[in-house]
Amino acid sequence: MDNIPAWVTIYRIALVREGSLPCVEDRIHSALTVSRLLQTYLPDADREHFVVLLLDQKHGVIGINTVSVGSLTASIVNPREVFKPAILANAAAIICGHNHPSGGDPHPSREDRAITTKLVEAGKLPGIDVLDHVIIGAEGRYFSFADAGLIETR
Repeated sequence: MDNIPAWVTIYRIALVREGSLPCVEDRIHSALTVSRLLQTYLPDADREHFVVLLLDQKHGVIGINTVSVGSLTASIVNPREVFKPAILANAAAIICGHNHPSGGDPHPSREDRAITTKLVEAGKLPGIDVLDHVIIGAEGRYFSFADAGLIETR
């Protein structure tokens, strides 16, 4: 048998900065702060966008990443895609968010509740806390899973 060397591909993984967004507060203090940031990030979105806010240990915003863009009423969310930017950014915690463009009612669907529970559990393995999941609707309305007692915060 000949000793033919096998080649291993070498990869470099990096976050790519796409721009910036004005943020009035330097830290996330409440779901209202998150909803205002999401309203600024997703103005007039005609489809559902699922995003993740990447936070440092003091809840300062490191960045924001759009995980998926769906249809008028749904967006497919995979925990691997949610935590990938958080791991790359060395985030201590995340806040999930998405918009409800149809009708503007920010109350969570059964699917919203299920994915939130799944993400909270998935975050335990890499040690990245899911602090909240904020849904924004029309006219500045929003729903916070943490404020509603649906996510345990430390």
